[in-house]
Amino acid sequence: MAFNGTWKIDRNENYEKFMEAMGVNIMKRKLGAHDNLKITIQQDGNKFTVKESSNFRTIELEFTLGVNFEYSLADGTELNGSWNMEGNKLVGTFTRKDNGKVLTAHREIVGDELVQTYVYEGVEAKRIFKRG
Repeated sequence: MAFNGTWKIDRNENYEKFMEAMGVNIMKRKLGAHDNLKITIQQDGNKFTVKESSNFRTIELEFTLGVNFEYSLADGTELNGSWNMEGNKLVGTFTRKDNGKVLTAHREIVGDELVQTYVYEGVEAKRIFKRG
């Protein structure tokens, strides 16, 4: 339940390079790096409700650990996959519908921060959030 709460983006590491690997155009990369993302996470056992609010959109999704679901990124990229717990980490494995390539995502609490790590085609990026 450590993930519960509202998290505001604090800083990014290598995020533009990651978006470039994902095929996001330069304008969307520049905007995406300054999206003011806020995530609200509510965990109830194996069920999660996640609300994402940014300059571009607000969405709410519900998922159960280990159960596949579909998800669209802010740039419209469609994914299919699931989240699982590995120790204290939420680990997501998602497959792009357009090209079949895999995107992995990890969420973990480090100190008082929520660290999201993304890996796609060997490019790793981090988005670090503070409680909001």
